[in-house]
Amino acid sequence: MPACPPDYKLDKLTTDEAIKLDLEDCPITDENLDALVEGCLEDFPEDIVPDKVSEYTARIAQANITKDTRNGHIRIIKHYIAFCKHCDGNWDPTRVDSKTPHDIRDFITQKCGTKEEGCEGRRFSTAVSTHAALTFWYRTLRPNESVCEWRHDLVTDICHGLPTQSQIVSTFMVGLKKTKAKMGEVSQSARALTLEDMYCLHDECLSNSVADQRWGVVRYTAYLLTWLMFLRIDEVVNLEFSSIEIIPSERSHIKVALKTRKTAQTGVLHTWKLHANDLDAQICPVQAIIQLATLYGDTIELSGPLLLCTSSTGAVMQSQPIVHSLPFHQLPLLMISIS
Repeated sequence: MPACPPDYKLDKLTTDEAIKLDLEDCPITDENLDALVEGCLEDFPEDIVPDKVSEYTARIAQANITKDTRNGHIRIIKHYIAFCKHCDGNWDPTRVDSKTPHDIRDFITQKCGTKEEGCEGRRFSTAVSTHAALTFWYRTLRPNESVCEWRHDLVTDICHGLPTQSQIVSTFMVGLKKTKAKMGEVSQSARALTLEDMYCLHDECLSNSVADQRWGVVRYTAYLLTWLMFLRIDEVVNLEFSSIEIIPSERSHIKVALKTRKTAQTGVLHTWKLHANDLDAQICPVQAIIQLATLYGDTIELSGPLLLCTSSTGAVMQSQPIVHSLPFHQLPLLMISIS
């Protein structure tokens, strides 16, 4: 077997990045597109479950991709099929041949190429998401093919492996990344928050009106736990009161446990021990939890989600927990305004 091209490893690392869906809705004219995608997926089921043992095995295997990620993939696949059918009315979404890598490259170009060239001008993260979604699509269509190579037999004209792993697509992805970098595009997730950033966030969240300060206590607690524990905002939002362990009369540390996270969908066994920082109260996790407890007072039942919404007057509303990360999506804009 020939050695993988030099660009393959870089492309593989790119594909393995956390998938963030970055495609906006666009009109799809093919009324049968939903049925086409669902029908193809049904024609190629991920698992055949003839008995209870196989059914249990199937659940384990399917845990490698979350429902939200799968839905995001299907959304991109629909756009891909609509694009290819628009270019060629006879295009078959289930056919895999020597032209397939070119189809993938052309679709990503249409999404991520510059607007000056008539493309949509999406970011490189869109290309990564698209690459991952189409890998999922063709892996579903060809479950018995290798997932780490692409070979075209010139004698039989039969293709083996995944078209997303072809040198055509791999070279294009690397070139696109470099092109985007030269144009000044910077990944929104590439820059980590610094200590100075946390000081600025602390002041921004806790230096406004009383009502804003009360909501700021909840926000900053989320930001600080995310920063200290290297978590995603989505994971912090899912924390519950039972996730926080405070030993009576023990002020040196607290323990935080997650139920699940992106890389551990069936449960997280690790528990974080966050130590008090009396020398720097602004980034002290114990102080943050104390402030949160003071905000909630004695009227809040200590069960269910940890992070609760506040009203316009600053009242804590246990009936309205923060159930998604949307209130925290303004962080990039907040950091820009602070700087």
